[in-house]
Amino acid sequence: MRLLLSNHITNAYESLRGNRLRTSLTILGVTIGVASITVILSLSGGAAKIITDQVDQLGGTIAVVRPGAVTKETQVNNLTASLAGSQPTSSLTEHDVNNIRDLPHITAVAPIMLLSGGVTAGDNTPGNVSIVATTPDLTKVTDLPMIDGQFIDSVTNRDTAVIGAQLSVDLFGTEQSIGRTFRTHGQTFTVIGVLKHLNNPINYNNIDFDHAAIVSLDSGKTFNQNVAHIAQINIKADTVDNLPGALTQIRKVLNTNHQGEQDYTVLSGNDLSRPSNELFSTISATLVTVAAISLVVGGIGIMNIMLVGVSERTREIGIRKALGASDAHITWQFLIESLAMSLAGGILGYFFGYLLAFAVARSFLTFDPLFSWQIAVATLGISLVVGLLFGLYPAIRAARKDPIEALRQYH
Repeated sequence: MRLLLSNHITNAYESLRGNRLRTSLTILGVTIGVASITVILSLSGGAAKIITDQVDQLGGTIAVVRPGAVTKETQVNNLTASLAGSQPTSSLTEHDVNNIRDLPHITAVAPIMLLSGGVTAGDNTPGNVSIVATTPDLTKVTDLPMIDGQFIDSVTNRDTAVIGAQLSVDLFGTEQSIGRTFRTHGQTFTVIGVLKHLNNPINYNNIDFDHAAIVSLDSGKTFNQNVAHIAQINIKADTVDNLPGALTQIRKVLNTNHQGEQDYTVLSGNDLSRPSNELFSTISATLVTVAAISLVVGGIGIMNIMLVGVSERTREIGIRKALGASDAHITWQFLIESLAMSLAGGILGYFFGYLLAFAVARSFLTFDPLFSWQIAVATLGISLVVGLLFGLYPAIRAARKDPIEALRQYH
């Protein structure tokens, strides 16, 4: 059996080698499809890993409260709205924030209010700016290192702000912008601090702090008729062991404040990254489905070439059958050729897919693609399935040829 398999592999190699151009073009079709899938899976996995790593670095003492009930659809929709620059209607209030702050084992509570609008300094009005109204506790919950100045605190003036490093460059042409002013919502703010360049627009806060202007919650309320439209409440417990008990108390307080209405979500641990991961999974699944079309085209190419090969080698098939080859032997002979082309295309596609993914990541993104054995198994497995499905019919057709009729063929 082993000798027969070795013989089939040798025959497949010689056959494919004898038609190098045709074989190369057929492999190329599978390579393009597998490369597309590899790029999509590696980049979406890399994006999801960013948030997972951030959650792990928090040390297990962080929780967030977001508006909306706990369902996959609402969490993904809310995250999509946040990334698009809009916010769902919030049920969270300052009363919730104050009640949570008074609970035992809670060391920091930072409400986040996201505001629409732009910022202007002189003739510079950069786009894609996040205006964040919050409290000094944000730095205790989220790591926001400063490159210059200080973060907002209880004694700083209402008309002061902290800005991201890139926003500082966009507004003033430098990261050294302490004391300079900008305008937003008709008010003038003085810069008292500049954040270090974080380069992580994808995070569990859904805020690109490099392009953000951070003001006090009181300042943010003046832009919204003195009402705090809270998009998220960040919470920090004193220890990991005390967090579960604190979460129970938080849910009790919110349940009382909201009169039993489950119009909020409390997330901690891996749940913090789940909405983002589900969004990236949905996007990648959609793109993989589209990319699979090119694999179908590659599979059709394999079937076409195999059918041509069966037609050209009809007499060879007749001779093999006359010498005692069974239908199974003929089937495996041609099926191995199909699998060899699809596997070669899968390996090349996996390799070039990662090269393209790294090129895209380094040129346009802020994270690297994800390396995982699951992606390798998925892409190579898909390529083998394509080779099997599209090579099976030509192989069976070859095996069913009548040996007498086949021997009559001279070409």
